[in-house]
Amino acid sequence: MFPKKVTQIKTLGQLKSAGYRSRSIKEELRENLIVKLKNKETLFQGILGFDQSVIPDIQRAILSRHNIILLGLRGQAKTRIARLMVDLLDEYVPFVAGSELNDDPLHPLSRYAKDTIAEKGNDTCIEWMHRSERYTEKLATPDVSIADLIGDVDPIKAASLKLPYSDERVIHFGLIPRSHRGLFVINELPDLQARIQVALFNILQERDIQIRGFKLRLPLDIQFVFTANPEDYTNRGAIVTPLKDRIESQILTHYPKSIETAKQITQQEARIAPAQKALIKVPEMVSTLIEQIAFEARGSEYIDAKSGVSARLSISAYENLISAAERRSIINNEKETTVRISDFIGVIPAITGKVELVYEGEQEGPAKVAQYLMGKAVRSMFTQYFPDPEKFKRKPDESPYKRIADWFKRGNSVDLLGDLSNRKYEEVLLNVPGLQELVKKYHHETDQEMKLLLMEFALHGLAEYSVLSKYVLDIGFQFKDLLSSMFTMSDDDEGEGGDESDLLRADMFR
Repeated sequence: MFPKKVTQIKTLGQLKSAGYRSRSIKEELRENLIVKLKNKETLFQGILGFDQSVIPDIQRAILSRHNIILLGLRGQAKTRIARLMVDLLDEYVPFVAGSELNDDPLHPLSRYAKDTIAEKGNDTCIEWMHRSERYTEKLATPDVSIADLIGDVDPIKAASLKLPYSDERVIHFGLIPRSHRGLFVINELPDLQARIQVALFNILQERDIQIRGFKLRLPLDIQFVFTANPEDYTNRGAIVTPLKDRIESQILTHYPKSIETAKQITQQEARIAPAQKALIKVPEMVSTLIEQIAFEARGSEYIDAKSGVSARLSISAYENLISAAERRSIINNEKETTVRISDFIGVIPAITGKVELVYEGEQEGPAKVAQYLMGKAVRSMFTQYFPDPEKFKRKPDESPYKRIADWFKRGNSVDLLGDLSNRKYEEVLLNVPGLQELVKKYHHETDQEMKLLLMEFALHGLAEYSVLSKYVLDIGFQFKDLLSSMFTMSDDDEGEGGDESDLLRADMFR
């Protein structure tokens, strides 16, 4: 700690008198991490689900003074973790004023800083750089060049200064030298051309750089962090083996391992306006259902597991769900409402753009796969709220769903449209005999809004267990008796907007 405020220290002499001690960035990260660990401070604020896996690995890498590569599928917070490492840096560090390489006044690196200190000595002007200015991030793309990362000879400088190209003063430095004494992050490393990756070898180990054939010794002080999707090595490129060998710590990230952690991430990241929060009630069951869709997607045979299913799917789906309920309340001029299962029709656009389909999924189409995933999620959760319908297949007379199923067998149907008012929604559900009694029997302590949600959920669940049939309409869902709909379905019916996909229809006969 300095006896004066950093803003009061303006020269090299003042800096020496204040007792400033230079540290490499790896030592700086290490020592600051040790202090935070001893003080039980929260590290990597906002990163959830990695407390027992990724974060301890990162801490060990920092204590070992390692460069790091974070390997994981998309949407696993790799870049956010890299950005949060800045919090482990000192708040301010001094550098020689006018230096483009952020030269340490006590250990100058560039020709400019060395010449300035040799000329002015303790009167050399210094400035202070905040930790946020010591972070550089570059997305690796095939068009990234050596000049972008390391630098190139500037002929205009050479001409104006009348210097040969071999003089370092004519070099225009790239991003890496300009990140001296800071964090440098390369995202999607496999996308970097192999010849560019080779140029990083010496920087990581010998700290030499070569520009236009001129070898330049620059002992750069940089903490490197790389991110990559391991499955992309064979699709878009590869990390060359010698480069991987020089990155000391390879840390694997992962998706949330539990629904609860996934819900916390979504709640933290979703952008919900205060007006939406005041207008719309979101039961816990609905939040869980959103996450269950993502979990089903990660295990689905229709989705490419190598591509992954980002946490952004859940976040976008949650935002769309809230907006669907908001739109419905605006249309019906209602001051408050509760999210419904029928609002999930608005979630489909958030799913279709976030999943990479395999051939079978492409054949069905992204919208149908999204509907299929929602159905699978309902099925997975159904037995948490109601008895398993499978247990009553051999004893249908004992089934708690018998009265409901019998009503549909008599030719009745239910249309749950997305824009129904609260009053109409309640009226439609209460019109189904046995549905209200089913919810009261197993959830008698819940309020009326939750009872209605559970009644609708029961219909969707019974459809997933092939007790009823469910058709996806353009503006909602229709429920009918399973067998009668099988026999009455005509070719004309299948061509209408309310038909089921082959995926959903096959799922009815599980």
